[in-house]
Amino acid sequence: MIKVLVVDDSPTIQALIKHILNSDKDIHVMGVANNGEEAIQFIEQNKPDVITMDISMPIMDGFEATRRIMETNPIPIIVITGLFNSQDIDRTFQAMEAGAVSVIEKPAGITYPDFDKASKNIVETVKLMSEIKVIKRKANYKKKKRNLLNAQKLINICPDIKIAAIGVSTGGPSVLQTIFSKLPANIKIPILVVQHIAPGFLDGLVDWLSKFTEYPIHIASQGEKALPGHIYFAPDGFHMEIRYNEQIFLNCDEKKNGVRPTVSYLFRSIANYYGKNAMAILLTGMGKDGAEELKILKDKGAITVVQDKETSVVYGMPGEAVKLNAATYILSPEKIADLFGKI
Repeated sequence: MIKVLVVDDSPTIQALIKHILNSDKDIHVMGVANNGEEAIQFIEQNKPDVITMDISMPIMDGFEATRRIMETNPIPIIVITGLFNSQDIDRTFQAMEAGAVSVIEKPAGITYPDFDKASKNIVETVKLMSEIKVIKRKANYKKKKRNLLNAQKLINICPDIKIAAIGVSTGGPSVLQTIFSKLPANIKIPILVVQHIAPGFLDGLVDWLSKFTEYPIHIASQGEKALPGHIYFAPDGFHMEIRYNEQIFLNCDEKKNGVRPTVSYLFRSIANYYGKNAMAILLTGMGKDGAEELKILKDKGAITVVQDKETSVVYGMPGEAVKLNAATYILSPEKIADLFGKI
């Protein structure tokens, strides 16, 4: 039985989330809290397996509660919040930087057309996140200054790299923040990213990540050319590929590995059009999306990188790639950022 603490200042939302979670035989809501302070007091006496955390609450908000919990008594925290304003979205990604493992939009009422789909997503996320082993987090959660490395001091490992691609899922926002904040100066290739994230949160993620790097970050548009020193994210609900002329193409083909966009789709296009002139990076995440395609890229002579187990929130995608011997390098996020200075 998975024991859950629901944290939200709305009695209506509390009741709704309790109803959704208790409807599954493997989940039991063991308590509710009206704000972050009550949540901290609750876990001093009880040990939930998962916490669902609202962001905007009185007395203590969800970010501060997440920060304190992850510093003292770490438990997998799922942020369940509304898409109401930029401040809430910003605090959501701050909570993920502080250690929250996933984010979901608040469900609408039972009469809402997509209620069953939203309920299933919440239940599945709670079950998946309950399996994650979280650790204490101690960090400075203020805005990090960009760390510009002198690329001229680094020895090139492959001067012919034309494109870089990143695939990431659970735990992605904080690791992308680390990598982007530490990218070296004068990157001369485009970077394409597929991030699995709940619909509606991608705009907020891009805005938040833009605070940590001077490189422009975009949500990709159909047919645009990927420019050197620019970062492009696949839009919600669209696969993304890139061709030999750096032109981005988007489509709504069927889901692969249960998701759209998929890392596999992007990596395969990189393999087809760039081969050995590419660098592909697979970061933290559930499942195996992108692992087979990373092996294809390695076999073609591309630089292939996976995040190390020690820093991954979930070692699913990187671990599957390691099993396939698909990685040229296994690195921490900081070392991955350094790698961009060597191409």
